[in-house]
Amino acid sequence: MKTKNSVSTVEAKTHLSRLLQEVQDGSSITITKRGKPVARLVPISEDRGTTTVEEILMQFDEIRKKSGGQVNIRKYIEAGRR
Repeated sequence: MKTKNSVSTVEAKTHLSRLLQEVQDGSSITITKRGKPVARLVPISEDRGTTTVEEILMQFDEIRKKSGGQVNIRKYIEAGRR
C-alpha cells in the first residue's frame, strides 16, 4: 500500500514500519506537524561516508576563495557543538 508523499506525526507513529518499507523501496516521505513539514524520511545513499578529510578541506578552501577568505571554520565547528 503506497502512501501520499506526506503524513502527520500521528500517522507516522502509527504506521512507521510500513513507511520505513516504502522508504527502503525508494520513496521519500515528509512528516508534518499541524500541517507544517518537520522531517523527511529518505533512503540512505549508498555512497554516504566516502568523502575523505582531504576532500572536505579542499571544499572549505573553495568556499574561502569564493567568499574572499571571510569564512571562519572555527565558527562552524563551534556552532555544530551546540
